[in-house]
Amino acid sequence: MKEVVLNNGVKMPILGFGVYQVPDLDECERVVSEAIDVGYRLIDTAQAYGNEEAVGNAIKKSGIPREEFFVTSKVWISNAGEEKAYQSILDSLKKLQMDYIDLMLIHQPFGDYYGTYRAMERAYKEGKLKAIGVSNFYPDRFIDIANFVEIPPMVNQVETHVFQQQRKAHEVMKQYNCIHESWGPFAEGRKDFFNNKTLVEIGKKYNKTAAQVALRFLIQSDVVVIPKTVHKERMVQNFDVFDFELSNEDMDKILKLDEQSSLFFSHYDPETVEQFMVWGGRK
Repeated sequence: MKEVVLNNGVKMPILGFGVYQVPDLDECERVVSEAIDVGYRLIDTAQAYGNEEAVGNAIKKSGIPREEFFVTSKVWISNAGEEKAYQSILDSLKKLQMDYIDLMLIHQPFGDYYGTYRAMERAYKEGKLKAIGVSNFYPDRFIDIANFVEIPPMVNQVETHVFQQQRKAHEVMKQYNCIHESWGPFAEGRKDFFNNKTLVEIGKKYNKTAAQVALRFLIQSDVVVIPKTVHKERMVQNFDVFDFELSNEDMDKILKLDEQSSLFFSHYDPETVEQFMVWGGRK
């Protein structure tokens, strides 16, 4: 498995498995166990997903040494603030049945996220977290927090797929030696993603699916990907992207698919922010 090296020297797989929208604990434990069988070692969860326990169970039951896994979780808005966030990290550790979490992110840039970051820095210094970072931080807020914290963010996980490639944000992250990680690498199937003509045609050259081409494009762009599926055959397909390399011509064709806008939400939209306040328990 290809790895990226975080700015503190920690190694992180460039391909992982996400469990967003798998709230049923039995199903989540099943799919994570299947993903582990396929070969995934980076598992991405979050407090807001409600399935940290299932992830922990699957990893524990796998019999594979803990140090072979790279586990990510995220602090939710309702746990923002130094003391509350710190306690939530301890709670996540308990649910995951682990002594440490490989990567902890601030899930959304709302609430007292500076207090949350201080809590993560504290847990990092105590060895409870091996790496820390942010999620959904647009360049403006990313630059702000990167300049006013003691330990620079090591990862920024943002919506990234062929229709929203985040090239400007990617350059900002590179400037700050921060790894770019994608959520939603398949745009959750929007815009008929899996039948996109460009991706399908390129895939025929390599005997690969549109999904595999999309993942390969991001990997070759130095973006960490965490595709999610509940079907084992898709897990196998998504994992099988290291035996081919897209040509420069193919990369250029995919670059032209970039619409440079979100297919989900914008943090600059007041109505969207109001909704996050509801989800964060503020309204």
